This record gives sequence, C-alpha cells and structure tokens, in this order.
Amino acid sequence: MTPDLHSPDLPPPPLYQALTEELREAIRDGRLAAGARLPSVREAAASRGISINTVIAAYRQLEAQGLVDARPQAGYFVRARLAVPPAPQAAAAEPSSAIAAESTVLSRIAAVLAAQTRPDTIDLSLACPKGSDFYPGEKLGRIVAELTRRHPELLTDYSLPPGSLLLRREICRHATELGMQLQPDAILLTNGCMEALQLALRATTRPGDTVGLESPTYFNLIPLLDRLGLKAIEIPTHPEGGLSLDALELLLSEKRLQAVVTMPTVHNPLGTSMSPANKRRLARLAHDYRVPVIEDALYAELQFSTPLQPTAKAFDRDGWIIVCASYTKTLAPGMRVGWMEGGRFGRELAELKFCASVAQPALLCEAIGRFLESGGYAQHMRRLRRTYAAQTERLRGLIHDAFPAGTRATRPGGGFLVWVELPEGCDTNRLFDLALRRGIGMTPGKLYSPSGRYDRHLRLSGCYPFSDRHVHALMTLGELAGGQLR
Repeated sequence: MTPDLHSPDLPPPPLYQALTEELREAIRDGRLAAGARLPSVREAAASRGISINTVIAAYRQLEAQGLVDARPQAGYFVRARLAVPPAPQAAAAEPSSAIAAESTVLSRIAAVLAAQTRPDTIDLSLACPKGSDFYPGEKLGRIVAELTRRHPELLTDYSLPPGSLLLRREICRHATELGMQLQPDAILLTNGCMEALQLALRATTRPGDTVGLESPTYFNLIPLLDRLGLKAIEIPTHPEGGLSLDALELLLSEKRLQAVVTMPTVHNPLGTSMSPANKRRLARLAHDYRVPVIEDALYAELQFSTPLQPTAKAFDRDGWIIVCASYTKTLAPGMRVGWMEGGRFGRELAELKFCASVAQPALLCEAIGRFLESGGYAQHMRRLRRTYAAQTERLRGLIHDAFPAGTRATRPGGGFLVWVELPEGCDTNRLFDLALRRGIGMTPGKLYSPSGRYDRHLRLSGCYPFSDRHVHALMTLGELAGGQLR
C-alpha cells in the first residue's frame, strides 16, 4: 500500500524545504522580481523565528536550482530566466581581413548619437548613468568648495603636467586592488578615457596601420580609428572566454597587427570578463610578439565579485600593455578626469598629451584625489557594485518578460551593460528606426562592428532608475521586436 504523502501521521518537511518552496513560488509568480535581493540570512532567521543554518540551507538550495545568485559581501539575488548567447561556431571564430569602417556603420553611429541628444527621447542603451543614485555629487561638491576657499591658487595658477601628485598617488594605491603595481611618476592624467585611448593609438600606430579590435567592440573606437586613418581586423570575442587568443596569436604570428585594443575586464558591450589565465596569456603574447596592447579598463572597478579580478596590465612585466581608465562612470562625468599608464610608451604619450591639451584642471584633479584619499571612494564603490548587480539582473528579467521567445542576453559580471541577441527574423537596425518614432532610443548591433555585423543584436543599459516610463519603454521595444517576427 502506497503511503499517503499528506497523511497527518507523517512528519512535516524540514523547515528549510518549506522556506525554499515559499521563496520559489514568490520568484515564479513575480512577487520577487529578477534582480531583487533576498533578505539577509540574519533578517530572514529573525523574522521567521528559525535558525541561521536553516535559512542558509534554503538559500543554497535555491542557488543550486538556478533561481538565485550568491554575491560575496552582497547577499543573494533573484536570477532572471534568460538564456545567454551561444558560443560562436567554428566558422565564425576566424579573424576577418583588415578593413576600413563601412560608411553605413559610421553614418548609423552618427544617427544614434544625434538621437541621444533629443530631449523627447528616452534612451535605453546610453552608457551614461544619470542621477544622484550613481554619483557622490554632494560630497564632491563640498570638497570642491573647500578647496576653492582654502587654495584659490588651484583656480588662478596654470595647471602643468604631470598634474596632481595626490591623485596620481591615489590612482596607484587603488590600482593594487586590480593587481597592478604602478608608480605615480608613470601616471598620465587625461580628459576622460577616450583621450587616453586616442593618445595610445597615436603613440603606437601610424596612418595605414592595422589594429586588432574585439568583435563586438565599443562603438566609439570605430570612428576614432577612421579619423586616425587606421584599418581594423575584427577578432571574435565571446562572453565566456573573451577575446579569442588563438585568433589573436595567428594574426600576431603573421605580423598583420601593429596594435590591439581590448577590454578584458567588464567588456563593453558584453558586460563580462576574460579569465585571469587568459589575461596572463594576453600579456605574454604582447611580450613575445612585441606588439602593444591597449587595455580599456574603464569598467574594471565595477566588478560585482570581490576581491576584484586583475587587469591584463597586472601581468605586464616589460611595458607592452598601455592601460586606460577614467572616473567618468564611477564618480563625476562632468569632471572628465581619466588616466593612463603607458609602459614603454610613456614619454611619447606625455609629449602627445602636452600637444593635445597640456594638462587636466588642477582643482578637479585635487578634488578627486581628496575623495579617494578619504575612504569615501571605497565606500561609494561597494554600494555602486551592489546597485548595478541588482540593476543588471532586473534588466535581464525585464528583457525576458518584454522580448520575443528565443531572445538571449549576456549575464554581466560587472558594470551595467547587457548584450541582447534577438531571434531569427529580427533586425535591430530597423528596430532602431521604429523605436525612434515612438520616442525610444537604442543602439543596434551594427554599431559594434566595423563591417556592420550583429543584425539581430543590441545593447541595453541598466544605469538608470527603473521608473514606470523606463519600464514602459522597454516593454514597447520588446513589442516592436516581436512585431518583426509577425
């Protein structure tokens, strides 16, 4: 005789199983949305009158079932039910030929940038955090006011290179969290990360040279290479492994590249990172083939997990890696303060910087240096990482709900960008035009490839508060994408 599983004579299920089932139902019916943080272990134990071990057992079971993610020093977060893009097929893993950017790609980039300035448009892709939730504006404002009052010479004296020693020291101190051992005298302050990337390309290439670019890549690099008279070879890049080092080594062995630009830590637009072992190999390739690697580390400090993974520069022993970064995404976009360490190209970079813009504003650099020195930066970054971890998972949940079946999206390990792949039959270039008529902006996948690949891809951003208007715009974009299939 089969026992009655609901018989009152049987013991009740363990407490942790009951809690697991309760939370699983809350996740499935949407009461706990993607990106939501579960109550802390202590909070859950206290509110329910159960032991901490019981809560831990329940949370670990939810994690094993793929319903939540555990983030060190942050807690447990609800995971979105959304597949990640598949690995590239063998035929797509080969590097392309050297090309200049297609005119259609350049014109589309110009059109997207123009749309981003329209006041009546809500942009879902712009990688520019807005609002006090993401920046310590008031604290920086107080530091600037105090410096202006106590050190008026910061406004009246010319700022000459190399610039604020305090800031350069603090950059080096914080760089150790990313595995880099840098010296203040080697730090060059720049006008954001884009000036650093431009200076790095000018120092390492000449018009007509060929640069290795990740594919997909940060779209602003494409017009930059075009203006500098450079050609590009697209190197396959995937969320799980990053830049294809086998393809890169083939190109280097054939002497087809004069420089490489890469974003191995929190990639734009993928949002994911290359493993430390692959970063070590990347540094070794730069050394063995004596080809400079320009590392864009703009988002490296926004990794969700701690301790932070090292940059590729952390493995550089002879100066073939130039690292570029900025505080525009983490502290103050209006201050436009970035930095770079040029390795063996340091002297030429300093000369190019002087010719381009002499130096950075002393007042702004000193203010950021004071904030980094005070400990406020570390506290701000811990909160910002938690915020973006929740934001990106919430965004993935909204993508799952809004976009047609078969849509895939990367699961970022840092930052706030998500790379989305739509099903066959969708075209994000046409989707851009349709959405813009509804007052919605986005960046189609063609922008992230000099040859105009990625017809079914787009980048979405989670660096805005998810207001009703923002969520409605995402839902509308998903409906327009689904309409293409019909």
